[in-house]
This record gives sequence, structure tokens and C-alpha cells, in this order.
Amino acid sequence: MSELFNANPVVFSTTKPSSSRLAEKSAQSLWLYDNSDTEEEGNEVEEIDQDEVFDLIRSIYDPEHPNTLEELRVVSASQVTVGHNRIKVEFTPTVPHCGMSTLIGLSIRVRLLRSLPSRYKVDIMVQPGSHQSEHSVNKQLNDKERVAAALENPPLVETVEKCLANTCAHDHAH
Repeated sequence: MSELFNANPVVFSTTKPSSSRLAEKSAQSLWLYDNSDTEEEGNEVEEIDQDEVFDLIRSIYDPEHPNTLEELRVVSASQVTVGHNRIKVEFTPTVPHCGMSTLIGLSIRVRLLRSLPSRYKVDIMVQPGSHQSEHSVNKQLNDKERVAAALENPPLVETVEKCLANTCAHDHAH
């Protein structure tokens, strides 16, 4: 990549992740949630809250900079909405013409797909009014076929894995 979309982003300080059951379970399994727990406990299903979802995505690296999405204020806890088996994450690109927005959204989606029980439907959106191609980016990020096709592209998957590299270290630090 020859030109950065945002060569000098503002970097903010971060808060400490909340201690959560997600962090404890991550040390036990590649997947943060082992669905066998729900079978053994009967119908009791533990709900996930906004802070737990934010803890999963806050340490994703930006594709252009050595900073996390939290440090760049691309994601925040207030941009996560959790309903019954539905999670919506809005993110704010650092600039309105950010060409990395779909990659950032894809990284968030992959992180949540790997970390949450399969019963959750996840919607990933750019913050309304924050990107010049908002509708197009949202459509790409929430179309199963487009996401599946993107995840079959080895260079793209490699870039997503680099963005997610910090999340594994973050999980095991708790």
C-alpha cells in the first residue's frame, strides 16, 4: 500500500478491560465459548453484555497503524448494542473516506464469530454519517455471501489475522 488513508491519526489512551467470564474461558479453549456448557446446565444460558463484547474488539489492530481500534476511537463500548441473541456494533472510521472500513468491519466480524456462541446474530455497521460510502460498506459487511467470499481470499485473510493478532495476547493476559 503506497498511500495511507489517514497518515496521522489521533491516538487516545485506553481503559483497562473489564474482567469477565470471556477472559477466563479463553484460557481454556480456542473458542471463548464452549457450547457444551449450555447442554450440561440445562436451559440456563448466560447472556453477554456490552462491556464483554467491547472487550473482545477493543484490542483489534487498525490495518494501517500500530494502534488498536480503541486507541483510535474507532470502537467504544457505547457503540455496542446487545439484545436477545443479537449484537450490533457500530464503528467510526478515522476519516470519512477511509478505504480500510470494510477491512476493519470484517476484522470485527471475524473476532466476534470466533468468540461468541453461534446463537448470536451480529450486525456490523459504520457509525451513521461517519463514512462517505456508508451504505455500501454496511451492505458488504452484513452480506453473508460477500463475507464468505472475502474470507476465501488468502491475502485478505492474512491481513485480518494481523489485525486480530493482539486479541489473542489480550485474551491470555487475563
